[in-house]
Amino acid sequence: MINKLTPHIELINALVSGVLILVGWLLSRSDFSTASVIVFLLAFVIGGYFKAKEGIEKTIKDRKLNVELLMILAAVGSSLIGYWAEGAILIFIFSLSGALETYTINKSKKEIASLVNMQPDKAWKLDASNAPHLVDVDSLKIGDWLLIKPGEKIPADARVIDGVSSVDEAAISGEPIPVTKQVGNEIFSGTINGSGALTAEVMKENADSLFQKIIALVQAAQNEKSPSQQFIERFEGTYVKVVLVTVALMLFLPHYLVGWDWSTTFYRAMVLLVVASPCAVVASVMPATLASISNGARNGILVKGGSHLEGLTKLTAIAFDKTGTLTRGKPEVTEFITRQDLDVHETLRLLASIEDKSNHPLAVAITAYAKSQGVSADLNIDVQDVSGFGMTGTINGSLYKVGKPNFVGQDEAFAFAGGISDSLASEGKTVTYIRDDQGILALIALKDQVRPEAKETIARLKSLGITTIMLTGDNAKTAESIAKEAGIDEFVAECLPETKVLELKKLKEKYPYVGMVGDGINDAPALATASTGFAMGDGTDVALETADVVLMKNELTKLAYSVELSRKMQRIVKQNLAFSIAIIAILIVSNFLQIVNLPLGVIGHEGSTILVILNGLRMLKSL
Repeated sequence: MINKLTPHIELINALVSGVLILVGWLLSRSDFSTASVIVFLLAFVIGGYFKAKEGIEKTIKDRKLNVELLMILAAVGSSLIGYWAEGAILIFIFSLSGALETYTINKSKKEIASLVNMQPDKAWKLDASNAPHLVDVDSLKIGDWLLIKPGEKIPADARVIDGVSSVDEAAISGEPIPVTKQVGNEIFSGTINGSGALTAEVMKENADSLFQKIIALVQAAQNEKSPSQQFIERFEGTYVKVVLVTVALMLFLPHYLVGWDWSTTFYRAMVLLVVASPCAVVASVMPATLASISNGARNGILVKGGSHLEGLTKLTAIAFDKTGTLTRGKPEVTEFITRQDLDVHETLRLLASIEDKSNHPLAVAITAYAKSQGVSADLNIDVQDVSGFGMTGTINGSLYKVGKPNFVGQDEAFAFAGGISDSLASEGKTVTYIRDDQGILALIALKDQVRPEAKETIARLKSLGITTIMLTGDNAKTAESIAKEAGIDEFVAECLPETKVLELKKLKEKYPYVGMVGDGINDAPALATASTGFAMGDGTDVALETADVVLMKNELTKLAYSVELSRKMQRIVKQNLAFSIAIIAILIVSNFLQIVNLPLGVIGHEGSTILVILNGLRMLKSL
């Protein structure tokens, strides 16, 4: 409970500190100097509590100084020479940025829990007499026999030893069309069995299952620190040491070397501590980042932190999942071809009346197509589901079969309509047939259609110098067809979650910074492995939690906008950093030369902070 509440309390403390600073400033303007000092002191304590605690704990744990302590010392230093307001402002800005950072970090691990919840915890284990008993999944051993009932989640990686069924493997492959599983085929934990019962032998214990590997891959990828983060941590320690050592020397050396009196020496040391604090440097990044995140949110882009937004500027390649990302995620009818002597509407009516009794994605697409053509599925047909192959329907003593070529007659199916099935398959389409006792009546081709905005998005990314790659669990023919239609540069077909991660790692060797766009559970490891992970807004909870960027309105075109946004932000941040560092350098030199006094130093330091904040707020404008 403490971990969940702390980020909110820290943010509230920072905001209260800001209000107290305003009150203290108003009191100081009304000749209530003592009261204003008390209010500023409260702002110090309330705003700086968490950062002071964090700085002390980190110093004790890591045995090295840090920026948190430097900021506290700078604030205390300014108060020692009578500038309470300036010290309180330093505390406020730093504590606010720290609160937002803490909140972001504490949200980064939720997807692990989401993944765990997707896996079943019970299984039907068969004993020596083949009687099923409900047991914990964790108790399963290699060689155990399982009964997997229709509609149940498969509890373990196993091999089918009896039965035939269609299995929804979207959780693993991301593909919407169920896969037929029969004796000898492998099935995976977390996938969903269709209408047939299966008996299977456990091939892997729960800890070694593919689903558990997905969880481990996400966790491992998130625990890896980015090069930028490592550099910042190294820079932090060095910066603090240099500043503190310099201030310590300033406390006495000028007295002996250049003859300053002790009052001047202490005064100049305190001025140095104030002007050397990284307030303007911190403000160079945070306001621009927050404004950019707000800009993105207003345009349907949720970025889960400034580091992720910054990472977008480095992307040189982006990999896409196919189903639900580049495509709609649902099959749609593209062609319906009947035998020349048949009425098209009556044949479609017959087909739809059979398919209307099934909830298979292809059947749903066919009945939806019939409805769009004004054809009703109203024939009274006795239907039977032949799991893994198709369906049969009987009406007025006539038997009809609907399904794959090997179910309706492979030779006849391939020869139908001049052998058009090969051409349709090469376009990435799934072909289903209907036949009666006399032969094939019709074929219907279905395809998961490319999103209308996919081509525009790919073109915009290419104009930004970004290479596009498609990673899909589908076959090579379908993958090639979709890649060509969308304008994708490269594609890799037949990818499982593990191979998607391997492909991502290969791409990162070729392109140092690679993004990944996906929407399913199967994409979670790849999203976590990529330099930046993008999730579609209507994707699974796991994908949304794992990704660094979420396209909230499911608009693929916002992907290119997010890259353009980050590049503009990076330009502004570089401007701010160059300006703020230059001002700090000028103030430090001026302090040594006794050109600048404390009020001018504060004006220069805080003025530069205000200017870089205003420059950063330009990111609120739309591109």
